[in-house]
Amino acid sequence: MADHKTGRGCPCQEMAARGMELSPACLGELWLFRNLSPPEMEALMARAVRTRHRSGEVIFHQGEEARRIFFLKGGRVKLSKVTPEGYELTVDIRKAGDSLGENLLNDEASFPFTATCLEETLTCGLTRAGFEGLVLEHPNIGLQVIRTLSQRIDRLTARVGSMALTNLEERLLEILLQMAREHGTREGRELVLDVPLTHEDLGFLVGAHRVSVTRAMKGLRSSGRLIQRGRSWVLPV
Repeated sequence: MADHKTGRGCPCQEMAARGMELSPACLGELWLFRNLSPPEMEALMARAVRTRHRSGEVIFHQGEEARRIFFLKGGRVKLSKVTPEGYELTVDIRKAGDSLGENLLNDEASFPFTATCLEETLTCGLTRAGFEGLVLEHPNIGLQVIRTLSQRIDRLTARVGSMALTNLEERLLEILLQMAREHGTREGRELVLDVPLTHEDLGFLVGAHRVSVTRAMKGLRSSGRLIQRGRSWVLPV
């Protein structure tokens, strides 16, 4: 596998476990580093730190100082959060091609979740010190990151506005469809999601109280847009 930006072979291929499916994308293609020149991309990848993690290994803990950014080259990672009441909620599941720790640039930032490997996982990332050294050597990288962050803030602001106009059933259905496409299986004209999600988990994802989520889930089942089979959720598509 070659890095199509620099033309060089990708070191991740050599570190990957046998049979591990690797993302064709690389750290340099992360939204944060969009539009870098080939020399800047090469400098970025030269500072990348690659790590192979065991299944069940914790990459970082909730509350730990965020001094690293990770790109998931292979494997799957569960993001979980412990509430003040002591409950553990599954927030998301990230797969190869996703990223973690984008709040690297905030000096006072901490990881809001715990990241646990669901299977053998390969990460490619940067430390804060490595990124700062990179910007000192290539100032244009810092300027490009600032532009990209500004664009992302604009998009997120627009998304929050649209969410306020969408009812809870539609938001829940969209979340379940997205997770089913990423982590479920297709059976004919249905998507089957086997990932265990409580109503509290779903409430965290859509920003709603558990009671409201329960009511919305009942409405989705009544309309036939969501079917429950045992512990699995089935979504007609």
